[in-house]
Amino acid sequence: MSGTLRLGERTFAPGEFAIMAVVNRTPDSFYDKGRTYGFAAALDAVDRAVAGGADIVDIGGVKAGPGDDVDATEEIRRVADLVEAVRERHPGLLISVDTWRAEVGEVVARAGAHLLNDTWGGVDPGLAEVAARHGTGLVCAHAGRVEPRTRPHRIAYADVVDDVIGYTVGLAERAVAAGVARDAILIDPAHDFGKNTFHSLEVSRRLDEMVATRWPVLVAVSNKDFVGETLGGLPVDRRHAGTIATLAVSALQGARVFRVHDAASARSALAEIARLA
Repeated sequence: MSGTLRLGERTFAPGEFAIMAVVNRTPDSFYDKGRTYGFAAALDAVDRAVAGGADIVDIGGVKAGPGDDVDATEEIRRVADLVEAVRERHPGLLISVDTWRAEVGEVVARAGAHLLNDTWGGVDPGLAEVAARHGTGLVCAHAGRVEPRTRPHRIAYADVVDDVIGYTVGLAERAVAAGVARDAILIDPAHDFGKNTFHSLEVSRRLDEMVATRWPVLVAVSNKDFVGETLGGLPVDRRHAGTIATLAVSALQGARVFRVHDAASARSALAEIARLA
């Protein structure tokens, strides 16, 4: 089991779960199709997440998949003011920003973010230096060494779990060497990023091997394509049950942080798992 996780003023003891709620300030999100792009709508989404039991809110300004180009200036415009507003509105809430750019990380860290969620796996090494300089946490993810916002064709691994562990632990150790606090680093297999459905399922089945590294593990499986494809090609709006099932499997194997679109459902499910485990 991984040890204590410290983010901002919060401490999560070994075995304690944390809910990370997704709030996308993007006009083309795969999940909400831009419903939380407006500033007021994004703040309302944060309020709902807090009411649902979220410990962390993860603010994103760029759609993960292919789409319109969003440069660093536009990404900052979308997320920085929201970070400041959320910090003022919910002082006890941990704020994460989903970005791979050090330039963006610098601005949001100054605005009050507690965690930098580097979903694309270290493509900008300067992001770890930003986290170290500002004392923020860092998510070290495995995205198959691909360019941000791309979907590789026929990607292959000799053993996807071995690749995920080797890569994320390497990023985590490099972050420590750069000055990031060891107990503020998470590793993330990044389901569907640089992976096909088979790879994402294999990572889910063997998540305990990532947990055994003793780095806290974050899972971001909410409504993802591998869930829909596994259940026969279900569209995004019909993947909730599969999401909760995958969260349960992940929690029972020792995952610590769960990035979700529905904080209230995840909180209820994880509370039941904690009683059963």
